[in-house]
Amino acid sequence: MSQNSFESIYKASARPHKENIQVYLNDDAGNSGYIPISIIKGKNEGPVFTIIAGVHGFEYPPIVATQKLMKDIDADKLRGTLVIIPVANTASFFTRTPFINPQDQKNLNNAFPGKVDGTITEQIAHYITTNIIPVSDVLLDVHGGDACEDLIPFVCYYDNKQKPDQTALAKKLSENSGFELVVSYGYSLSDTDPAKYAFKQAVQDGKTALSIECGKMGNVQEENVELILKGVYNMLATMNMYDLGSGPHENIIYGTDQVYINAGVQGIFYSEYKAGDQVKKDAVVGYTTDEFGKVLEEYKSPKDGIILYKLATPPINIDDTVMCISSIIENKE
Repeated sequence: MSQNSFESIYKASARPHKENIQVYLNDDAGNSGYIPISIIKGKNEGPVFTIIAGVHGFEYPPIVATQKLMKDIDADKLRGTLVIIPVANTASFFTRTPFINPQDQKNLNNAFPGKVDGTITEQIAHYITTNIIPVSDVLLDVHGGDACEDLIPFVCYYDNKQKPDQTALAKKLSENSGFELVVSYGYSLSDTDPAKYAFKQAVQDGKTALSIECGKMGNVQEENVELILKGVYNMLATMNMYDLGSGPHENIIYGTDQVYINAGVQGIFYSEYKAGDQVKKDAVVGYTTDEFGKVLEEYKSPKDGIILYKLATPPINIDDTVMCISSIIENKE
């Protein structure tokens, strides 16, 4: 279908209305692909809430959650419009390839704002940047732990001091999501720096944007699918778009000031820790050996905090993220 299909269907006045399209793209290297997009226009006018899943095609709970959402949502009860990309990186999904698009070896989560005449991944990013983000009032980018990652569920947003209204709404949506852990990231991106990530691109473009991280290890955990759906419905309820919210978590924990431990060697990784564990500064949280068992590198926590996600499989390569540790604040006012 032509790349103009989204614009024409989005602008159509009929309400309620639902239509699914596939936007096809191809690059100069002979790679082709498509972006599946579902446009659900509610019975009444209202905000535009965009949901993107499958930026990494091996992150299954977000993809399965969007499938259920598209099936269950009642357009007659929806105020406003939902724009849903259920699998942004279809090549990664169908080839079961973690992190990257196997067609051009690029990471869609590192490609924004993309290029109109770039590789297939860059074109996907460009299409989302130039067609989807501009019509969105709120953009939710849903991720999980990829094939090798253990991850504790959390919702996150950028603490962008330059756009206080959008940041305040992102914080409110995060707090009302029903997730126990709400994580804020610092924001120092200029208007001309490449955003890299989908929801960071939306923030840079002046939109309210946030992300859910839920699921792990390249598996479908039904409890995480349901947690994602609960988060989406709570956000829609906060926006007065859909009346199916269950309210915020009764004891929100706040995460901030994330630090990353990266590998300096290739080898076999060991750790007795798991995502969600609390660690103390200077505690040894893992180590890497060679194929004969000789320890090559040891990893210490740079501070007290909680492990948001970590490498959970033995293979490790130089520059791999060993784990991400966040400072925590409980019962923040």
